Amino acid sequence: MPRSTYTERQILRLQSLLYHQKKTKVYATVFAAAGELNGNGNNDLQGQTFLDNLIVSIRAGSGGDGCAAFHREKFVPFGPPSGGNGGRGGDVYILPTPHLTTLSSISKKIHGNSGGNGKGTWQNGKNGEPLVIRVPLGTIVREIPRGDSRRSKDEWEAEEESLEGMNSDDRLKKMRDNRWVHYPQFGESNITRDSFKDAEKALYRQERERRLARRQRELEAPIYLDFDKDMEWSRPVDAPLGARHRETLGHLVASGGTGGLGNPHFLSQLNRAPKFATRGQPGERITLALELKILSDVGFVGMPNAGKSTLLRALTGGRAKSEVASYAFTTLNPVVGIVRVAADGTFEGGVKEGQVAGSMLVRSRGTKPLSGMRPCASTLTAGGYHFDLAETFRFTIADNPGLISDSSENVGLGHSFLRSMERSLALAYIVDLSSPAPWDELLVLREELEKYQPGMSRKARIVIANKADLLGGDGDDAAVAEAKAKLRRLEEFVAEKLVTGEGRLLDVVPVSAKFSQNLTRVVGLMKTYVQEARDRLLVQRPKELDVLQPRPLLDAPW
Repeated sequence: MPRSTYTERQILRLQSLLYHQKKTKVYATVFAAAGELNGNGNNDLQGQTFLDNLIVSIRAGSGGDGCAAFHREKFVPFGPPSGGNGGRGGDVYILPTPHLTTLSSISKKIHGNSGGNGKGTWQNGKNGEPLVIRVPLGTIVREIPRGDSRRSKDEWEAEEESLEGMNSDDRLKKMRDNRWVHYPQFGESNITRDSFKDAEKALYRQERERRLARRQRELEAPIYLDFDKDMEWSRPVDAPLGARHRETLGHLVASGGTGGLGNPHFLSQLNRAPKFATRGQPGERITLALELKILSDVGFVGMPNAGKSTLLRALTGGRAKSEVASYAFTTLNPVVGIVRVAADGTFEGGVKEGQVAGSMLVRSRGTKPLSGMRPCASTLTAGGYHFDLAETFRFTIADNPGLISDSSENVGLGHSFLRSMERSLALAYIVDLSSPAPWDELLVLREELEKYQPGMSRKARIVIANKADLLGGDGDDAAVAEAKAKLRRLEEFVAEKLVTGEGRLLDVVPVSAKFSQNLTRVVGLMKTYVQEARDRLLVQRPKELDVLQPRPLLDAPW
């Protein structure tokens, strides 16, 4: 594909995304800077659509219809009723899946699989296969209550809507057509029989009971699921040796309809040849609100163009594909990467000398340690292949879209950005040391976190002063002195204004993510934060695992 065509499509994708999110006030910068993609931009990344809020209308599978038939064989022209029952409709489950990071793959309307119809010679219909909705870890599932305009109609409300405007006779005929199957040419005569009228009364009574039970469940126990951990499956201890393992389907959110009854079900002393059967019941209809809160151990908080994406790629060895460019608002979606640490403190994430994180070649640059760093802080990591054996600890980091003033009021990416950091065990402020006043950036970041959720800023543990290249002494003396003075003032500001949730001072670490300088110290500190947070969680509440027994497909109740 020609380079010019590729960049035009990429620009159109950005414009479409920002239009639908209605963020034109903030992203004018993106449109003005998008022209840089025609020149020296990094176009090797294809961003995927990110979605963290979704309303889903779910309809479980309907049950199959029962069959009205009679057995026929040689010398038996008028055999007994032999219609089979309909199969049960397929259930709908929700299953947390670790490798997913967005809700964009989920349809807004989901229909379960219907059961098969019954047939003659006592053949029951096939049960509908269960449908599994896979969602990312960190997804919160809420049932939308009655009275909410976003809620779809349930199966009874949908039928009532279809009957509006009909007279009483047409209404009754429509309702009977939805519930009964008649033997050919016996529909009119069936409805006059006492046996049919008794069966019809029993059917309506069962429907009322089922509808009342649904209303009580919605009021007393509405669906609320918090997928903050992966579901684990354990094999029953008494399972037969060699039995096939069945993976868990997840959490049941909508049950399939019961299959219809064949005409043998209505056989009685008074009615020896029932010529009617029931249709399958419709599956449950439910409306769910899905909200994704990214799960990461350490979340990056910073202004646009502070170097968060470059730092993420440097710490993960480029495996986390976060787009890097010279203009602001490059990152439009949260990106999660994994940092793998060896026993000696090295991590799989260094780049070779003469390269920049992001696979863009630059001039050779010395590895002179930055001013004030520990002796081994600038050590580059070895090749990543050996980490499969040397890895002793891992944690996740999240690159989030840039935070600006009033993000707590949903300006810019707003809540989409802040929501992704709620569950982080620790937060890391990323500031641009080359900016005129990085301490002012810290104030804005802290205030926006507190406005969105009081106490959220107490999760911050470290201030990473990025773009600290001049501290290595490669520039002119005046520029180096200015950079050192700016770093000292930043450290004084942090000591005076910012503290952690435990009352400790935040660590201030100068780094150059572009040239992988001083990253080993950052990784070591982050590892400590994550270990402390995990230990604290284990003390506060024991780890609870969802251990589900394999649930077989439900058979019809007859």
